[in-house]
Amino acid sequence: MATAASRFERAAQAFVRRASGVRWLRAVVLSPIVARPGYWFATLCGLVWGTVLSLGRIRPQGGVIVARKCPRWAFGRGGTTIGAVFLTNDALSENILAHEAVHRAQWKRYGLALIPLYIAAGRTGATNRFEIEAGLERGGYIS
Repeated sequence: MATAASRFERAAQAFVRRASGVRWLRAVVLSPIVARPGYWFATLCGLVWGTVLSLGRIRPQGGVIVARKCPRWAFGRGGTTIGAVFLTNDALSENILAHEAVHRAQWKRYGLALIPLYIAAGRTGATNRFEIEAGLERGGYIS
């Protein structure tokens, strides 16, 4: 029996497959005129989420805006980048911040399209193309 997460993943994969086949749609969604406002909106959402949940000061560090001391249920794994904002409890090593800075660049490049693209890439970090691009070792996926 398939779990809800795997059904969601398969649905995202099907959506991405169909959408990427429509050349003009891909060009429009990934154009900077559409992607950049999506990145700004995601950053605003990340700032709101981080401001509400963070017990630490929110400040720029290592190429991202860090909202530290967030409760562990508020993000995946050691932290999650939403737009330019890295939500974490205490994962603040140079390697992790460099990894998350790549995710920030991905948000900038893809805008809100990053959400279905990331989900379609799968939950396993070792095979997720966005995690591979960000650096599996720096992200703590492999030693």
